[in-house]
Amino acid sequence: MLPTAYRIKRVKKTLRWFEEDIPLLNMRVKDLSAERQRSARQFAAALISQTRAELHRLLEEQPEAGPEAGESPCEPAD
Repeated sequence: MLPTAYRIKRVKKTLRWFEEDIPLLNMRVKDLSAERQRSARQFAAALISQTRAELHRLLEEQPEAGPEAGESPCEPAD
């Protein structure tokens, strides 16, 4: 299994990507019927909501960080 910090980083990146795509989504669906536009936007909103929930779950699962929080572990010497 991947380390929690790595998974958090990936989920944050995915969430940012989804949120930044909303204006582009609006451009892509503008030629669709109102019902299909609404459906696409609802799907995007649900996906963002699920991603936020996953991020929250991972943050809750993350062990308490020590003084080295956010630092990469040192590589072993040869």
